[in-house]
Amino acid sequence: MPDRKYCQWLALLFFLTPWAIAADDRTSHLLLESSHGDIMIELNPQRAPLTVENIVTHAREGFYDGLIFHRVIEDFVIQTGGYDADFQSRSSESTVHNESGNGLSNQRGTVALARGDDPHSGSAQFYINLDDNERLDPSRARWGYAVFGRVVHGMETVETIGALPTEARGGLRSDVPEENVIIEKVEAMDRSMAFEWLDEQERGQEE
Repeated sequence: MPDRKYCQWLALLFFLTPWAIAADDRTSHLLLESSHGDIMIELNPQRAPLTVENIVTHAREGFYDGLIFHRVIEDFVIQTGGYDADFQSRSSESTVHNESGNGLSNQRGTVALARGDDPHSGSAQFYINLDDNERLDPSRARWGYAVFGRVVHGMETVETIGALPTEARGGLRSDVPEENVIIEKVEAMDRSMAFEWLDEQERGQEE
C-alpha cells in the first residue's frame, strides 16, 4: 500500500525536502511491473539530473522490458538492468558522470545507479536498497553510488524479491534468484499519472 503521508502531504513538503521535484518536470516516477508485483519509484531530477535522464531514456526505449533481477542479496540490495531471462547480456553504451555527492544517502528503499570500479561507469543497471547502506555513500576518500530515486509503493514486493533463495546460474555468481524475477515493463509517468495510479492502489487495498 502506498504511504498515505506521501500522498497527503507531498504539497506541504514540496519545498522542504531533498525529494522535491521541479514543477515543470514531466517525468517524476517510474512504474516497474514485474512477475512478482509492481514497484513505483519516485525520481529526483533535482539532485541527480544526469542519472534520472539516463534511466528515463532507457525506460522509454523499452530497455528494461524482459530483464531480470540478476543480483539479489538479502538485507542488502536487489539489482537489475543487465540480463534477460535467458541470461543474455543487455548493455548500453551510455555512461553517466557520478552524482553520488548529491546529498542523498543509500537508505532502505532508495534506488541508486550500479557501476564498476570506474566511478563514472554507471549506465543502465540500478539497485534498490533493502537496508540502510551508508557504506555505499561517498566519502572524502572515494566516490559512492548515486541515489536517484526511492520506492513509494511496492516495498513489500522488493522485500519479497530480496528474500528469494539464490544460486549460481547463467554464468553469474551465487546471487541469482532460483526463480527468475522478470521485469515485464517499466513505464515513465508524470506526477498526475503516478498519483492517480497510487490512489487506485490505495482504494483497492481499502475495498
